[in-house]
Amino acid sequence: MTEDIYPTSYSDAGVDIDAGERVVDLIQQVVAAAGRPEVVGSIGGFSGLFDASALARFRRPLLATTTDGVGTKVVIAQRMEKHDTIGIDLVAMVADDLVVCGAEPLFLTDYIACGKLLPERIAAIVTGVAQGCRLAGCALIGGETAEHPGVLGPAEYDLAGAATGVVDAEHILGAERVEWDDTVIALGSSGLHSNGYSLVRRVFFEMAKWELDRHVEDFGRSLGEELLEPTRVYSQACLSLAGQADVRAYAHVTGGGIQANLKRVLPADLSVRIDRESWTPPPVFQVIGRLGRIEQREMERTFNMGIGMFAVVKAADTDVAVSWLASHGIPAWTAGRVVSGERAVELTGCYRGGCA
Repeated sequence: MTEDIYPTSYSDAGVDIDAGERVVDLIQQVVAAAGRPEVVGSIGGFSGLFDASALARFRRPLLATTTDGVGTKVVIAQRMEKHDTIGIDLVAMVADDLVVCGAEPLFLTDYIACGKLLPERIAAIVTGVAQGCRLAGCALIGGETAEHPGVLGPAEYDLAGAATGVVDAEHILGAERVEWDDTVIALGSSGLHSNGYSLVRRVFFEMAKWELDRHVEDFGRSLGEELLEPTRVYSQACLSLAGQADVRAYAHVTGGGIQANLKRVLPADLSVRIDRESWTPPPVFQVIGRLGRIEQREMERTFNMGIGMFAVVKAADTDVAVSWLASHGIPAWTAGRVVSGERAVELTGCYRGGCA
C-alpha cells in the first residue's frame, strides 16, 4: 500500500537529475565563450576558479561584490516563452553595480530556480547570461540550477546572480570625490530595464487589459517586445570613460529611481539639481503614466524615466565625456550640476513634451 502512496525515486517527486546533466552539456560552449584569460578550468566542478595573480597589476587591489536578480520581469519572459534575453538583464543589474565604485567586473555566477527543469529553456536563459557577461567584460565561471516542484509551477522560474570585481584603492569612485560645480551626465536607458515590473504588470494587464501581442503605435512594436527589451549594459563604457575624463562617481539608476540612487553618491554637504527639460522620457514611461493615472512623483521613484546611469564628472571634462560616450553607442547628455546644500537631489522644470 505504501508503495502506491510514496514516491520510489527522486524523479517521482518531480526532480529530474538526468535533465540537469543535459543542461550542462547544452551550455558548455556558451559559457566557454563568456570567459577571460584568468579563468581556470571549465564548468561542471564544484566551484569556479579565477587566477588571482592577475590582480598583481593593481597597486592595492580591493575586491568588490554584488548580488541581484531581475524581479518580476521574468513573468514577461515566461508568458512570451522567450528566455534568451532575461540573462542580459541579470548581468546588467549585477555588473553595473560594481562599476559604480570604479570596479572592473571579473566574474559572475548565476542561480536559476525552476518548477520543472527543461534543458532547452535553461540553456536559453544561460545563453543570455553569457551574452551579458561578454557585454560587461566579465567571465561566467559557474552557477546552479535547482528544480523546485510543488513550489514553482512547471513554467515558472527565477534567477539571480552574484559578481566579483576589482578596483585599485586609489581609484575608487564615490561621494568623497564629488565636488561643487561638477557636471551630472545622464546615460540613456534602453527602456524600463528591470525595475518597476510589478506596477507595469498591474497597469497593462489588470487595468488596461492589454495582451502581450498587442501592437502599440507609441512603441512601434508589440507590448511584449517593449517590456522584454534587455537592460543596457554600461560596464565597459563606464570603465573606459574613467580613463578619458575625470569621473568622480557613477550612480546606477535601479529601484528607487533617479533621486534615491543619485543621492547615494553625494557627500553630506552637496546636492544635485537635475533639469527635466534636458530629455524626453521614452514612450513606454508616458504610456504607463497615462494608462495607470500615476502621479509624476510616483513614476520618478519607481522607474528610471529614460536614464540608466549617471556619471558625475569634473565640469571641464563635460564635453569630452558626452562626446566619448556617444561615440561608443551610449546616448548621453548634460542633465544637471552639483550645487551647495544638504545632500539632496532636486528635479526641476518639465520634461520635453510636458510633465505629467
